[in-house]
Amino acid sequence: MAATKDPRPCSIADTLALVGEKYSLLVLREACLGNGRFDQLVRNIGAPRDILATRLRRLVDAGILTKRIYSERPQRFEYRPTQAGLELEPVLLTLMAWGDRHVRGDEDRPMVVEHGCGNELLPVVTCSACGDTVHHDDLTAHPQAPGWTVTGPTAA
Repeated sequence: MAATKDPRPCSIADTLALVGEKYSLLVLREACLGNGRFDQLVRNIGAPRDILATRLRRLVDAGILTKRIYSERPQRFEYRPTQAGLELEPVLLTLMAWGDRHVRGDEDRPMVVEHGCGNELLPVVTCSACGDTVHHDDLTAHPQAPGWTVTGPTAA
């Protein structure tokens, strides 16, 4: 089957265009942890400085991070998550939990996140209407993009 010149309209693809580049989610992880200074980011992420600078610019331009000066001489900046950036934090926590289970093994976790209640956070996705935990078999997709069905584009 030939690839279509216009792939499925998709919010996941649109989001990955902003945060899917190597190091971008790690920058957001560090900013959410309060480590938003450039040298902290270089040390904690391990990204080359030029690539990190590019990622930071892109995340600021996308409204995911904000840039704030913390030193006039020399001029230095720190990066903090915006509201949009903070709304990505549950995605980071879910990715971390998945990696703990399926990549590292639950016994070899490099970080544990504690909820405000004092217990370890184990993220789950719930329905905002009924509060039930979301499971794959409970989901039904309804494509909203004109000319698209669940299985692909409609015949022209």
